Amino acid sequence: MPASRRGSGSVILPSGQTLAIHTRTQDEEDLPHATKKTMADHLRKYESLFTLTPQRMRMIVEAFTESLELGLSKPHQIVPMIPTWVFGWPTGKETGDYLALDLGVQISLGVSGTNLRVCLVTLQGDGKFEITQTKYRLSEEQKQDDGQKLFDFCAECLQTFVESNTGDGPGQLRPGQLLPLGFTFSYPCTQDRVDHGELIRWTKGFGAPNTEGRDVADMFRKSLEKYQLPVQLTALINDTTGTLIASSYVNPNTKIAVIFGTGCNAAYMERVKDIPKIAQLGIDPAAEMAINCEWGAFDSFEHEHLPRTKYDTVVDDTSNKPGEQAFEKLISGRYLGEIFRLVICELIDEGVLFLGQNTYKLEKPYCFDTAFLSLMESDPTDELLMVIGIFTHFFALETTLAERQFFRALAKLVGRRAARLSACGIAAIVSRMGLLDEGCSVGADGSLYNKYPGFADRVHEGLVDIFGDRGRNIVTHHAEDGSGVGSAIIAAMTRARRDAGLYPNV
Repeated sequence: MPASRRGSGSVILPSGQTLAIHTRTQDEEDLPHATKKTMADHLRKYESLFTLTPQRMRMIVEAFTESLELGLSKPHQIVPMIPTWVFGWPTGKETGDYLALDLGVQISLGVSGTNLRVCLVTLQGDGKFEITQTKYRLSEEQKQDDGQKLFDFCAECLQTFVESNTGDGPGQLRPGQLLPLGFTFSYPCTQDRVDHGELIRWTKGFGAPNTEGRDVADMFRKSLEKYQLPVQLTALINDTTGTLIASSYVNPNTKIAVIFGTGCNAAYMERVKDIPKIAQLGIDPAAEMAINCEWGAFDSFEHEHLPRTKYDTVVDDTSNKPGEQAFEKLISGRYLGEIFRLVICELIDEGVLFLGQNTYKLEKPYCFDTAFLSLMESDPTDELLMVIGIFTHFFALETTLAERQFFRALAKLVGRRAARLSACGIAAIVSRMGLLDEGCSVGADGSLYNKYPGFADRVHEGLVDIFGDRGRNIVTHHAEDGSGVGSAIIAAMTRARRDAGLYPNV
């Protein structure tokens, strides 16, 4: 019988036994491979699918800006534009010792597992600070255990940290010193004041029962009381809001913070008079408040504005939340590798790639990590040895130079589209706030921004395509530690605001 396209088959021996065969060989010349011309033809097709023209980007920015404004006007919108009750910018003169606790830090890119991070931040004024931190490993069982037990564990780790950092030496805490705490809790919450938050739903692999729909700040306070800790929970914050405040503390020209990692989000400072949905609270219209956009949801459900391909539709339909987080699914590190894999699988099914080889390893969803795209784009060798390594080591597949060049070009198309769409989000906030002429810095964080080659340059290129030369006035820079330093600064700002009797009810 002829060998199947997938490279697996069987023959019946004279003895009656069935022998399974593999047609893959180490000699790539013996395998039917796609030619350079074939790959170039296919690349042109994908270039038209994944390329965003400046005109299309400007249309997306216009729709994005409208979506932001709707979220500020009414509650329960697709892009929710959540008020954070963090008022104004840090002065840079904030000083003192503050604790910060971050629940749910990913251990590292590509490594499963979760850490709890506890920090002691000493703010020294003039944008300077010192930080001492310890990480504690959270088991998968603890993430699914009862919610109160989870917060008890947080308090236990906090107790260990405080005890080990208390003493008479420099940089140490004094025995019995009452410390304000900023709690970074980056899961969807509704907040009607800065030190409370009702969990809407767990994300990032957490599933602790008896927590959703409850005030997680109150639950944590019970744990702090149980362990008799000299700690006052002052602020419950999202990491993107913390990134905005920490980046501004160090670089006062920072007006926007963005996260481009396994998820995506943005925060910026809005005028209270332009947040109609909180007008009834009687806050000074001239005041400013940080807004947590939760913009990964832009264009969800209706899918009217974003340039979704059939591969993006498959990613969405097979996700745990179909229809939701439409913007995030086009640009976050969680999905880019999967978009690439779906294109490759289509070409396999069309008989273009890997004829006579067994491709079953590539058929598993999410097996192609976005880190592979990053490695392919940064391969400096003429023969693209890094690409050879990825396909042989992880998928047991042989490739020609023409195929490897195609893979790298495809990775570039997927990565470039993500960066240019990210630029559209930034441009929407810039347009809304009228920041284009004066210019501003954008504090950016996340594994895509920090580790994907050329991502930041492509965002800047996108901003110029949207705004023309004035787009150069918007500059991204590596953000400061939002969940540690930012959390501590917000605790300091909140304490000062409350001591001054300003908006004590929020």
